[in-house]
Amino acid sequence: MTALVNAGEPRFLQEGLKGVEKESLRVQPGGALAQTPHPYELGSALTNEHLTTDFSESLIELVTPAFRTSWELVQYLCDLHQFTYRHLGDELLWATSMPCRLASDAEVPIAYYGESNVGRMKSVYRHGLRNRYGGLMQAISGVHFNYSFPAVFWEAYAAARQSHDSGQAFRSQGYFELLRNYRRHGWLVLYLFGTSPTVGKSFLKDAHTDLPMLDAETAYEPYGTSLRMSDIGYRNRNQAEVSVSVNSLDEYVRDLRHAISTPHPPYEQIGLCVDGQYQQLNSYILQIENEYYSYIRPKRVTRSGESPSAALLRGGVEYVEVRALDVSAFDPVGVNQNTLRFMEAFVAMCVLRDSPPISTAEQAQLDDNHLVVARRGREPGLTLSRDGRPQGLQHWAREILDSMEGICEMLDHGDPARPYALALRAQREKLEDVDQTPSAKLLHELKGSEESFFDLALRMSATHKAYFLDLYSPNDARLVEFRREADESLAQQRRLEATQVESFDSYLQRYFLKG
Repeated sequence: MTALVNAGEPRFLQEGLKGVEKESLRVQPGGALAQTPHPYELGSALTNEHLTTDFSESLIELVTPAFRTSWELVQYLCDLHQFTYRHLGDELLWATSMPCRLASDAEVPIAYYGESNVGRMKSVYRHGLRNRYGGLMQAISGVHFNYSFPAVFWEAYAAARQSHDSGQAFRSQGYFELLRNYRRHGWLVLYLFGTSPTVGKSFLKDAHTDLPMLDAETAYEPYGTSLRMSDIGYRNRNQAEVSVSVNSLDEYVRDLRHAISTPHPPYEQIGLCVDGQYQQLNSYILQIENEYYSYIRPKRVTRSGESPSAALLRGGVEYVEVRALDVSAFDPVGVNQNTLRFMEAFVAMCVLRDSPPISTAEQAQLDDNHLVVARRGREPGLTLSRDGRPQGLQHWAREILDSMEGICEMLDHGDPARPYALALRAQREKLEDVDQTPSAKLLHELKGSEESFFDLALRMSATHKAYFLDLYSPNDARLVEFRREADESLAQQRRLEATQVESFDSYLQRYFLKG
């Protein structure tokens, strides 16, 4: 970083592109999961790139374009929420990552994308997810932060590294250095922003009955930060068995392709097509590459019919997708500018730090660090494993935040308000006073209001809806833009279905042969 500063270009980190994907369950006024179809007025979930669905027909995903400033991003996300709420009738968007009260897997409707082959493939894939992991896990929501560094950064970084090439191979190498360091330090994101220390009893069923109960229907981890990112949520036993290296692009693609081409006996028992109905896309360890859940992914925008790994091999890494943020019940859009600014500085720290390859033994320690912080992150005196030795969480976290000061100064260059320094200061306060963490605040709110998790989340959901519907000066031009995009997406889906001639079986065979 010293070499970069001495190069005389203090703005080289500014204007990186950032976007957000935010998931939310649609629920009825009483808090039950909505069983209605994806609202027609929001367009086609298959072809509308800004308003779609994730696993469930009831799980809306709001996707922003990439912006150069956090305030533009949050404003767009706010506009998306306002447009969505205008077309939900009396339904609400659930305000937390962990889902509403659910009776069974069958209560979570699988997303429907129409009768085109690409739409059917998306639905069959989701049938496979339910058969493999259950529907309840697929009802969990999250916030994904997408980021790419500006071109000027890679040019300055290549010069500082004394590389004669700042092209795509160098950039991909840099992004994989980022991925490795995120695996090393990403537990800090769970401590600072985890907002799911509690879960409704109905979600647990017969699993994890060791969790203490806050009330008759609320289970919790007393020092937990993010049950969503623990073995209760996405880090379940099945996914824990999948290991994908981030030591290089070639190794990453190798391991992913191994997982999507290796039969898995428990999934073979599910069957492929039973009584004429597809149960999954295949019986491999992963049906497709997107099934692999990781805290962070290397990404490139794919072409039609192209797999993520093929896109990476074609053009290299274009951006990273950080998937570890919980939906914040304290923010109407689920995230705020301080969080986004910190995440921007954090990924910059990850790329600038030395990042040696990760051995199998080290990866096991890193996975355990994430799990420990997800379940016990606020525990006094908690230690993690660092280079095979115990390290206090608080001491290690302070060291990381200290290393980010210079990065925030560069991101703030020319801005007297110093928003990145302020974002960093806000995170320091969470280290000095653990009660300032969102997970602690959520538990404090529950205990103070004597509400169940379900009742608190429902109240916050209704509060957020009222906020968006009562906004005094809506962005009328943007709302018109969303209406036009919704209409165009519906027309695009109709064209796809009207011009289709290939059978679904043939389509699937061709897709997987293409690899």
